[in-house]
Amino acid sequence: MPVGGYMSGIFGSSPVSPLQKHMSKVYACASELIPLFNAVINEAWDEVADSQKRISDLEKEADVLKKELRMNLPKGLFMPVSRQDLLEVLLMQDSIANKAKDIAGTILGRHMTLPAIIHEDYIRFVTRCVAACKQARKAINELDELVETGFSGQEIQIVTDMITRLDEIESDTDNLQQAIRFKIFEIENELPPIEIMFLYKIIEGTGEVADRSQRVGSRLQLMLAR
Repeated sequence: MPVGGYMSGIFGSSPVSPLQKHMSKVYACASELIPLFNAVINEAWDEVADSQKRISDLEKEADVLKKELRMNLPKGLFMPVSRQDLLEVLLMQDSIANKAKDIAGTILGRHMTLPAIIHEDYIRFVTRCVAACKQARKAINELDELVETGFSGQEIQIVTDMITRLDEIESDTDNLQQAIRFKIFEIENELPPIEIMFLYKIIEGTGEVADRSQRVGSRLQLMLAR
């Protein structure tokens, strides 16, 4: 079979399309954190449970896509990007969905609530973290164009600008997280120590959604530099 036919048979129109499909599923999973936290704030536990189940289901679907990509990734010399690069980006993407699942499971399992003092800030925070994931997906969706142009020309600048924007969004989430942690610090004495411990864990985990999304962009940037 010709190489092109073999590649298209496995990957469709692009050797990176399974990676893009996986990232879209990861973004769908992370996006569910917004309705989850809205439900937490409203203490609507049936809705929290529904969001947790959607996140868990989407994470499982992403896991299936991850395994399919690993199994079908060619080992020959005809890949437009290295096998190692694709697998490393895949693992970084997968870690975003895993973190969303961990957050949802902890919240539902403990019926965690958020102090009223951080309600508005937290929705801004989680929304911005999801925006980082969305921006990472946007950059990954440019891989087809990068491959077609041989990682050169104007497309390089387009993707570089996307990654710069991703870094800016992640920086925003750092600032929002710091402000939330400061507000929690001010009322620590009013809350049970165990509740405080898990609250900080959830805040950190939410921030990691943005951090891991930025790492997807950073890995893509390394691919551009080769």
